[in-house]
Amino acid sequence: MRVRAMCPALSLVVLAGAGAASAGPSNPRPGTIQVGKSALGPVLVAANGHTLYRYTEDGKGVSRCTTVPACAATWPALVVRAGTKVTAGPGVSPRLVGTIAAAHGLRQVTYAGYPLYRFSGDRAAGETNGEGLESRWYAVSPSGALVERPARAATPAGGSGAGTSTGTTTTGSGGGYGYGY
Repeated sequence: MRVRAMCPALSLVVLAGAGAASAGPSNPRPGTIQVGKSALGPVLVAANGHTLYRYTEDGKGVSRCTTVPACAATWPALVVRAGTKVTAGPGVSPRLVGTIAAAHGLRQVTYAGYPLYRFSGDRAAGETNGEGLESRWYAVSPSGALVERPARAATPAGGSGAGTSTGTTTTGSGGGYGYGY
């Protein structure tokens, strides 16, 4: 799959709440995390219905992707303006929602303490094209666990295998897409 680099400023799309919301309620509020339907089952989605992912190289309260421009362009952080209260939609545990400091005075949204991202290869609500990429990127279940299915190379969505939720994370070093860390 060819991944087209996106401008890091596009991470603000979530901030504005722009985009189709076919996988979520009508007129969702910016800064809302909700549960959406996907081929993987129920996953966390942004206000615009786009799947939210976790990066296994991150730690609780630590975002490694946002410090590497190529990574941040492919995996825009879910951010809100400082002072914006992130809302937990139906099925989302409010006690697991939080934020950490991000660039330019913004706050990156976290769930169960881990930073959340969107994937630039997801073009429509409910897509999960980033699932399992590089064995480091996984959708997030409403419980905060990673939704893992067998890892795959950077290929288009539509692979087989049912997703399962686990509380484990896979770690490793290096990082495809030429991020250089």
